Amino acid sequence: MSETSVIDQETHDAIDVDRSKGDFSYPENHKFDAGVGLTEATVDYICDVKSDPDWVREFRHKALKTFWDKPNPTHWASKELDEIDFDKIRYYLSDGARPKRSWDDVPDEIKETFERLGVPEQERAFLAGVEAQYDSEAAYSNVKEELEKDGVIFVNSAEGLKEHEEIFRPWFGKVIPTGDNKYSALNSAVFSGGSFIYIPKGLKVKHPLQAYFRINSENFGQFERTLIIADEGSELMYMEGCTAPKFETSTLHSAVVELVAMKGAKIQYVTVQNWSSNVFNLVTKRGIAHEDAEIRWIDCNIGSGLTMKYPGVVMKGERARGEVISIALANTGQSQDTGAKMIHAADNTTSNVVSKSISVGEGRSTYRGQVHIPKHLKGCKNNTECDALLINANSCTDTYPAITVRGNKHVTQHEASVSQVSEDMLYYMQQRGISEGAAMSLAVNGFINDLAQEFPMEYSVELKRLIELEMEGSVG
Repeated sequence: MSETSVIDQETHDAIDVDRSKGDFSYPENHKFDAGVGLTEATVDYICDVKSDPDWVREFRHKALKTFWDKPNPTHWASKELDEIDFDKIRYYLSDGARPKRSWDDVPDEIKETFERLGVPEQERAFLAGVEAQYDSEAAYSNVKEELEKDGVIFVNSAEGLKEHEEIFRPWFGKVIPTGDNKYSALNSAVFSGGSFIYIPKGLKVKHPLQAYFRINSENFGQFERTLIIADEGSELMYMEGCTAPKFETSTLHSAVVELVAMKGAKIQYVTVQNWSSNVFNLVTKRGIAHEDAEIRWIDCNIGSGLTMKYPGVVMKGERARGEVISIALANTGQSQDTGAKMIHAADNTTSNVVSKSISVGEGRSTYRGQVHIPKHLKGCKNNTECDALLINANSCTDTYPAITVRGNKHVTQHEASVSQVSEDMLYYMQQRGISEGAAMSLAVNGFINDLAQEFPMEYSVELKRLIELEMEGSVG
């Protein structure tokens, strides 16, 4: 075996991100199962089980027709998307129970799942509320009593559309139209679970709200739908975590997330995903920021075989601000196709995109961004930074920044870099007694350290643990 092959093998051995924390499952015990395949009958089954209002049933059926008519995206990842067999997916699985408000009332197997993932400890330690979704529906949903008294609404999407229709319906499907893309249409047809949050005027929620999404079943598709509305002058941090066990067959996760920040409001949406490598993760996320509002997406993508996710902000009001902070790790057999969309629609708006990707083994990371500033606006600013780190000779990275600026009254800047871990730096650390794997981990964590600090403390620790990269040597 050549010296290069030996190094690559050592790197491969050192670079196996530990997903054992999420790689377990329990026997299925579902009262409601829509079966395999997607037809109008599938949609009607979901509507009947969930007792959807007529307007939701009509919304779903229109979305189903749009899904059938829409093609897959046409860039390079479309070849992998063609592997999805929509006729073999199960679109709804549930035990039929309402979300429990007390942790003690959660069924034992589901409770044990989330206890192994640390959800109740996080709730007790630093969260203002938690929703835990298991396959198609929320198993547990709770918000601190004092927040309820202040008028905060934190429920699942089914409760939101029925019990708070006057707040929910005006914005539902307005930030991300059904026809935005094939997978937003699919979600609109079969959505189940997800969060609905409303923060009243002027209320600044001091502690984060969190949702945890868990896929337990094989051949399953999870399609949560989240809508967050922050009223004038309010502030909120929302965090989500995602895991699934490793199955031999493919699993589909296709969520839609809509954020609405009214005048002067601030929303931070934090994601740490650690899906197993058999998951197709195809997510549409977008927010509308009104006058003086701010929306920040803080996003970490580690797991899944294919991720396609481009959080966006439409800066609709003057002086609105949008930001995407993104970290992606692509290991062998993984494609992380991530980025951001920033649409300036008012004067004096500001957007910032900072993306860092790490490619390991034969992994492929891609930044795909869009910034749009029309000619009739003035005083808009954009900063885009894309940095990529290659660990192995066969690692791949691509950058596709599309920045369209019309007019001459704006400021934009773009920076991109691709680098490899320095052999000299690794050698220096190894001469001081640090193993090759530990040296590589230090180098990688140093690469993402400034962005990792943007995550809440608890997530930052988890992030660095997951990115315990593995990597020993393989430079070049």
